[in-house]
Amino acid sequence: MKITGRFVPLCAIWLLSTALPASADVPSLAASWDDAMYRTEAKSREAALGALTDRARREAAANPGDAALLTWYGIITSSYAGEKGGLGALSLAKEARGALEQAIARDPTVMRGSPYTSLGTLYHKVPGWPIGFGSDKKARELLSQALAIGPNDIDANYFMADFLCDEGEYASARTYLVAALSAPDRPGRDVGDEGRRAEVRALLAKVDDKLRK
Repeated sequence: MKITGRFVPLCAIWLLSTALPASADVPSLAASWDDAMYRTEAKSREAALGALTDRARREAAANPGDAALLTWYGIITSSYAGEKGGLGALSLAKEARGALEQAIARDPTVMRGSPYTSLGTLYHKVPGWPIGFGSDKKARELLSQALAIGPNDIDANYFMADFLCDEGEYASARTYLVAALSAPDRPGRDVGDEGRRAEVRALLAKVDDKLRK
């Protein structure tokens, strides 16, 4: 997001692993995020993500060593920031960045590198200095790290493609989008997989249109 628009849903962001960790709270958070992003009406999404952010914040604070919970805390908070938009979203983006950095410090391979995917997307979407901390150079680095850990991950491929599309690198973006469509299903993430694949197909149509011109 350039702060005038919405964050791309994460990360994750939004973001995410082929197999969910054993923690009972993590599958519930993932399912709640999927519902908020893909089953909730647009007019109600900000409130749903705000409530989910509060919940994720509490759960992460109660389990500070759980890298998966920290990752979802970051994904959910960044999604809330994207839905909220504007300069008021910057504090949420910084909160999400902190959670994702903590997740990487505890286990950089957690959820097949999802914290790198979500953090890279934050650096891509947040405006740069002097307003925010955004950096396309840092975004490319983090998204590449995510792909090194999870080369077949749907989110790692989708968000790298989204970044490359914004950079005008459409041929390379297409390669990652095709890979995203070939990514394996994620257990328990039927709603998230369906929603993400719809986003992949939409971006692929945009990229193909650019390549035809």
